[in-house]
Amino acid sequence: MDSPGALLRLARESQRVSLAVLAGRTHYSKSLLGMLENGQRDIRAEHITAYSRALNIPVDALMAPPDDPIRIAHEWLVADSVATTHSAAGRRVGNDLATDLENRVIELRHLDDHIGGKDLLPLVDREFEDVRKAIMECSYTDEIGRRLRTSAGELAQLVGWVASDAGRYAQAQRSYLDGHNAATAAGNRVLAGQLLSSLAYQISNIGDPADASLLAKTAVRGARDATPVVEALLTERVAWASARSRDRDSTMRALDAVDDAYDRRSADVEEPEWVYWMDRSEINVMAGRCFVELGQPSLASPLLLRAIEGYPQEHAREVALYQTWLAESYVRSREFDAAEATIAAARKAADAVRSARLDRRIGEIELLLTGS
Repeated sequence: MDSPGALLRLARESQRVSLAVLAGRTHYSKSLLGMLENGQRDIRAEHITAYSRALNIPVDALMAPPDDPIRIAHEWLVADSVATTHSAAGRRVGNDLATDLENRVIELRHLDDHIGGKDLLPLVDREFEDVRKAIMECSYTDEIGRRLRTSAGELAQLVGWVASDAGRYAQAQRSYLDGHNAATAAGNRVLAGQLLSSLAYQISNIGDPADASLLAKTAVRGARDATPVVEALLTERVAWASARSRDRDSTMRALDAVDDAYDRRSADVEEPEWVYWMDRSEINVMAGRCFVELGQPSLASPLLLRAIEGYPQEHAREVALYQTWLAESYVRSREFDAAEATIAAARKAADAVRSARLDRRIGEIELLLTGS
């Protein structure tokens, strides 16, 4: 997949135009143009327009292919949201809006597999605000209202997750709590539990693990009708909070409960779409991470290595994040060469993904290596 900057450079070079000449045709400096093409500066719509005019090339030729998630995100960002489009057609909304919104949430959720939080956050945040406005200002039946509020809850969970990935922790917490309110109003206790559990995961990472543990356990207890895979996901957050608290017994009990819940999954039980990514590899990754936290790196490394080797490489952020935990397990085992090589691979992936979460993890491991 060509990066936006690489596409600009290719277009310029195909016209045999130097950076100096292009700078003369635009109001941008040669150094800025070079940084745009090298990916050192974010490319905005006005940059693409300037290249288009200066090189006499259509705007579409300067953008990534139609299936590039970055292009999809930018196209959605400048287009009306689903809620805005339907609301403009009349004050009463119906099944079409509910269905379109449910599909949009799924699309955005899968887009998160490829795009870092810093790039995706403006899009999902706007979608959530437009849905919330439609819920407040439009009229609809009770059933449509339930569906709208459920979608709002799912969108809020996505906003929270993406905001956390972008390092916007206060915004993430507000979004999780707003989503919890929407899910509760929709009567969806399982989704409400997922939102509290997601917040617990964030607190585990940047706050007090004891608070996170209490919140994660509350989420499991409150989502009493959770399907097996959802129960496994919520219980994972309990395991992680316990590991961050260095509570080995609670961590091991939770990991055993995760395995038990996941083993109860069945083709006869329909799982919510928002756990599409939860599988045995993800469970092994979490177990490996917990072992690292508990000071048992020799148990962690095989689990993490096996999961990384089988993970889709196009999911660059997740692969790189898991590599940071593998690198930490190597550091803890005093296998420094392996740790250096692993964190170097993660650092290379991070160059293409704007994720504060990934950057923070890489920094933590590099600091460990420096002090080892």
